[in-house]
Amino acid sequence: MTAGEQTLALFLGVIAVLAAASGVGWWLAWRAGDRPSPGVENLNDRIKAWWVMVALLAGAFLCGTSGVVLLFAFALFFALREFLTLTETRRGDHWALAAMFFVVLPVQYWLIYVDWYGLYSIFVPVYVFLLLPIVAVLRADTTRFMERIAEMQWGLMVCVFCLSYVPALLTLDIPGYAGRELLLICFLVLVVQSSDVLQYVFGKLFGRRKVAPSLSPSKTWEGLVGGVASASVLGGALWWITPFTIPQAFGMAVVITLLGFFGGLVMSAIKRDRGVKDWGRMIEGHGGMLDRLDSVVFAAPVFFHLTRYWFTP
Repeated sequence: MTAGEQTLALFLGVIAVLAAASGVGWWLAWRAGDRPSPGVENLNDRIKAWWVMVALLAGAFLCGTSGVVLLFAFALFFALREFLTLTETRRGDHWALAAMFFVVLPVQYWLIYVDWYGLYSIFVPVYVFLLLPIVAVLRADTTRFMERIAEMQWGLMVCVFCLSYVPALLTLDIPGYAGRELLLICFLVLVVQSSDVLQYVFGKLFGRRKVAPSLSPSKTWEGLVGGVASASVLGGALWWITPFTIPQAFGMAVVITLLGFFGGLVMSAIKRDRGVKDWGRMIEGHGGMLDRLDSVVFAAPVFFHLTRYWFTP
């Protein structure tokens, strides 16, 4: 099967699942009649949002590497904006904030586009981490300086550096896998996002013991085990779109689903610290852009480096 045929088969499968979910959502709404159910309405909002996101991803895939890099660059621009909206910035931070949005983010994605691994892998955590405080200190505002810089640096790590490893998967030179790198993104996103959904389902059906009640009351140990196990089985079943064998795909899925869970938990802790439920309201039924990407934050760089270390020359 060619790369194009694999991609088409995968998207047709996703569309079939979404069509089935839309049918279930319509039936539940019809059964509710004139008595609207908040749960059903939320479900249908989420399904509609997924249709839009799948359409955007499909359009980006049709445009190739440039389309995917641009899609994620724009998405993470809004994610960074959502993150920094919850931080306490001052007038003295304006130069540093402008540099983050209009210099650091574009440069990081340009480095990925030209496949300069030696620089994009250290650009943010080394050079930007050193230069950002210098830019900020030139404004001579020392009020809560350390706190402000730490928040901006953490925002860059989460929204620019870590998530940039999703499109960076396109730069991997895997023997016998040329032209299929887009499918690695599909594998990562499908497995991690499926784990989120399945953890919620298993938690609702069997959840009894909370993992971290003060951070995320909906997360239970039963949901975690059920969601990770079932999403890992899904990852093993998707081995045919990856350069991995079935056991390798299953193992990769275990790693990224666990990282997705704990990454989401860390991001929930930040939201609770700021007293908000969602990062934003950009996506109906889903919250903000960062609410949809939070579970990928920790998973993406680890998945990239595991694949690069074990499967490239």
